[in-house]
Amino acid sequence: MIEPRQLVLASNNAGKLREFADLFAGFDIRVVPQSQFGVTEAAEPHVTFVENALAKARHAARLTGLPALADDSGLCVHTLGGMPGVQSALYDQLFSGLPKDDARNNARLLENLGNETDRRARFVCVLVLVRSADDPQPVIAEGEWHGEILGAPRGAAGFGYDPLFFVAQLGQTAAEIPAVTKNVHSHRAIAFRRLAARLQEGNVF
Repeated sequence: MIEPRQLVLASNNAGKLREFADLFAGFDIRVVPQSQFGVTEAAEPHVTFVENALAKARHAARLTGLPALADDSGLCVHTLGGMPGVQSALYDQLFSGLPKDDARNNARLLENLGNETDRRARFVCVLVLVRSADDPQPVIAEGEWHGEILGAPRGAAGFGYDPLFFVAQLGQTAAEIPAVTKNVHSHRAIAFRRLAARLQEGNVF
């Protein structure tokens, strides 16, 4: 029996690992977290999602010798000029200096929005797959998921800003919808479908 190809996920986020494991279920690919190889989180000093995702993918590939997939994703709020953006996971930390925490990030976002009536927001995901650390032609796919920010969290599923992100099309927040539904509509799912189209073309890795 031929073993599935291994693909290192350049993240230690358990929620992302679950989502990617589900998304890759139809491929002969086994997604392995970088932590399994003792790889620590890469620095993310850049101001764009694509630059950070590329840095993370190259970091994981260099330390494991395997193809690597990285995603850089975040919430962009229209009236906040696209913030928290690439700083989504560290949003509260920027103000408080405390360790990163989803609940504090959500509270900070609500505080900064205040009584603003324009609550439009979008989740953005950029996926970068590199065949090796020095891959000159990374495979890049992007997805967006549009919604609005509620005044209070709703739902117990998901992670990050999901409890505040209301999707009018579904009538629920991203933390209220089942995982199977999220894996159809989310920014990560959209980006993954675009990546999957490239994988199905063959000759990717």
